[in-house]
Amino acid sequence: MAESTVTVGYHASHEQFPPGVLLNLARSAERAGFRGILSSDHFNPWTPAQGESGFAWSWLGAALQATALPAGVVCTPGYRYHPAILAQAAATLAEMFPGRLFVAVGTGQALNESITGEVWPSKPERNDRLLAAATIIRRLWAGETVTADFPVRTVNTRLYTRPAEPPLLLGAALTSATAEWVGGWADGLITVAMPKDKLAEVVGAFRRGGGEGKPMYLKVDLSYAREDDEARAGAWDQWRANIFPAAVLETLREPGEFEAMGEFVEPEKVCEKIRVSADLQEHVRWLKDDIDLGFSHLYLHNVNRGQEEFIEDFGREVLPEVAG
Repeated sequence: MAESTVTVGYHASHEQFPPGVLLNLARSAERAGFRGILSSDHFNPWTPAQGESGFAWSWLGAALQATALPAGVVCTPGYRYHPAILAQAAATLAEMFPGRLFVAVGTGQALNESITGEVWPSKPERNDRLLAAATIIRRLWAGETVTADFPVRTVNTRLYTRPAEPPLLLGAALTSATAEWVGGWADGLITVAMPKDKLAEVVGAFRRGGGEGKPMYLKVDLSYAREDDEARAGAWDQWRANIFPAAVLETLREPGEFEAMGEFVEPEKVCEKIRVSADLQEHVRWLKDDIDLGFSHLYLHNVNRGQEEFIEDFGREVLPEVAG
């Protein structure tokens, strides 16, 4: 287990905190020893109670300037964003901050992407659109003039400002089937923490599909507080609407729908899906299991509101044990 090669980063949740607060938290995370930032990219929060949704691309520029950390974002080309606009946004950041940006692309959720009024496509059609969009982005980063038609249209499109080296373009996957498909075209994988056997299946599928030797990134949803009861209550309060299968989460359109579904969730069910514990050594053991599976980049998302204690305590006791 090559712990010295592991990057442990901080997840900035725009659904839960205003961008100015998140900027201060990113600075605190850097001081505490976190070595990267992962940004969400939402138009809507998951639930009305979360109450925020700052624009990720504006925030990323500020975060890269305010810290020395590398940063990345998970986004969806082809709906809310035309892939040429995403390519331009990423190229601009990568030119200003060489070697510090990565971009992950996925098929997205109706919650964010259906604001354009388009019919929300089936998963196979969204896969086709994602691959077409990723191809356009790569060609633009390479300096080509791109014309493409179905399923994503662009005409005589060229990027005039490009970085010397393009960012990594990761593929986001929540299931083994998607991970296997992503392995064939993405520069790496990003997925979310899940039970070890399920996560091992996702890793195996990614490698089987062509991802052998490519980097693997993991977003770890957890709830930490200094008391177990507080950690459990915080997880249920903030993240109970996010424990349903991907096929459900991808199709709901309004924060209120997520809130309504979450009302039926028992606290015990949340703890089955999220790593809830006040025991820092238990978090260490979980993260070491992730590293054993081959994940080289771990981005920790404390889903409750208690960010300062989480940053302080993990910086002191968890990061030294898992990041070398």
